[in-house]
Amino acid sequence: MPKRSTSRLTDVELHGRLGRMFPERLDTARLLLRPIAPIDAAAIFDGYAQDPEVTRFLTWRPHATIAETETHIARCQLETQSKTYVLVGRRDGKVIGSFALRRVARHSLGYGYVLARPFWGMGLMTEVLSHAARWALDQAEIWRIGDVCDCENIGSARVMEKAGLEREGLLRRWIVAPNVSSEPRDCFAYVRSR
Repeated sequence: MPKRSTSRLTDVELHGRLGRMFPERLDTARLLLRPIAPIDAAAIFDGYAQDPEVTRFLTWRPHATIAETETHIARCQLETQSKTYVLVGRRDGKVIGSFALRRVARHSLGYGYVLARPFWGMGLMTEVLSHAARWALDQAEIWRIGDVCDCENIGSARVMEKAGLEREGLLRRWIVAPNVSSEPRDCFAYVRSR
């Protein structure tokens, strides 16, 4: 029987490998990112999930009940093409946001993030995204990491730029932000590649 090449993986093999490829945790200078868990529901609900200002440009509406947050956590844990982490302060152990890595193609990762409003403007999400982008591009299978933000979401655009991602273009009518409009909205695309 001929020896099988290990340099080319089938889609099924790569799917399994990338499903396991996401790190169990990520550590930055000020934060620990660990997998989201049911125990985080109250902190997420109280900290940011019900805040209309925090969720303004997100693809989901603010949570009205903690049961919605629990359902969200359960969905995150079932995902095989992504991994969602909570952001935990190193000093106080407080959950202050979340960050997700997503496999969007064989060679590419996407991401999403949310941060409780009291922690805006401290460079925390830039720290997280910078670290995650470096980690992603250190993986042999990954050649790019990128995602989008609503054109009016200046804060998120700044986070991506400060994290070393470049604006790749404008995507017209790309995503629905239900807290802003029921119509698809324009987005900026950002990427970092090797």
